[in-house]
Amino acid sequence: MNRATKSGIAAEAQSKIEAKFSEQQAGECLQWIAEVTGKDMDTTGSADNFYELLKNGMLLCEVINTLMPGQVKKIQTSTMAFKCMENINNFTEGAKKAGVPSQETFQTVDLWERQNLNSVVVCIQSLGRKGSQFGKPSIGPKESEKNVRQFSDEQRRAGDSVISLQYGSNKGANQAGMSFGNTRHM
Repeated sequence: MNRATKSGIAAEAQSKIEAKFSEQQAGECLQWIAEVTGKDMDTTGSADNFYELLKNGMLLCEVINTLMPGQVKKIQTSTMAFKCMENINNFTEGAKKAGVPSQETFQTVDLWERQNLNSVVVCIQSLGRKGSQFGKPSIGPKESEKNVRQFSDEQRRAGDSVISLQYGSNKGANQAGMSFGNTRHM
């Protein structure tokens, strides 16, 4: 990384971002990646280990190809910066196609330049919840499923006569006799 060290407000903001990183959650993500890909790897959730395992994007592309075969056409094996960032970008695009919402993905520099490893954890967790859809193990809470309900016209009309509690109640109060301050003098 060829960035100048941050100072002032930028350093404060970066320290807040780094404080959000959870070693436990990162370890769970690495454990899930190991289960899905069948790789034997160090699954400790330290920021250094997490970054070293994922920074070139090859492992992430393998995860996508395991969930959705053929999604990443060519995994770049070169350690050149551009090729690694291409792998990372292919992962995030594949994650979106797998159903990860765009607000839960991360920018390539978040991982490559180690700017925000927490956002990488969030993206992997979101992808991990989708694992069961692809016949693979999943992590985190089970995703909800649609529960569409059909109401008859009679049931819908019955609801029209009920005053919802969301409208609130003023318990008989009105604005009679209210005065705030003095009258306006012209």
